[in-house]
Amino acid sequence: MTDRQTGDDAGRRARIRAAAALTVFVLVAGLLVLFPPDDLYLWIKALHIVAVISWMAGLLYLPRLFVYHTDAPAGSPQSETFKVMEQRLFGTIMRPAMALSWLLGLYLAWSVYGFQGGWLHAKLAFVVLLTGVHEFYGRAVKAFAEDRNRRTGRQWRLWNEVPALLMVLIVIMVVVKPL
Repeated sequence: MTDRQTGDDAGRRARIRAAAALTVFVLVAGLLVLFPPDDLYLWIKALHIVAVISWMAGLLYLPRLFVYHTDAPAGSPQSETFKVMEQRLFGTIMRPAMALSWLLGLYLAWSVYGFQGGWLHAKLAFVVLLTGVHEFYGRAVKAFAEDRNRRTGRQWRLWNEVPALLMVLIVIMVVVKPL
């Protein structure tokens, strides 16, 4: 078996595990909607928090991969490994986690708060900005895959701070509700 076949098999197994985890997550959410328990709000909120944590982990880790990838020569084994890691992280973890964060978060905003409150509007604005960062990172994954990165490691280190800052602002809006 060649290294490429081993890598393809590992990628396939990783995608199967991710699909299984996502399926279980969606199944639990679906069962909660179809057979709502008395504490449905708490279940939806818990699933929302799990999705947000998964999304944030990716948003904080991916630019670190970009920093290291920037130092790897194009076409080198290290560069090719980073490409696989970036694509799997973005497509298998971050994209589904973002979608679930949005879906569950909008459900909570509608069902619990009726989309009312300045804090909620500010939070949603920050989440829209976070989604923009997510999409920017997605374009970067594609650029790295095509060996077209134009940013330095220092620039990616700075970009690594953006989701952290937005996360702090979002948490303050949700917990303190200053508006």
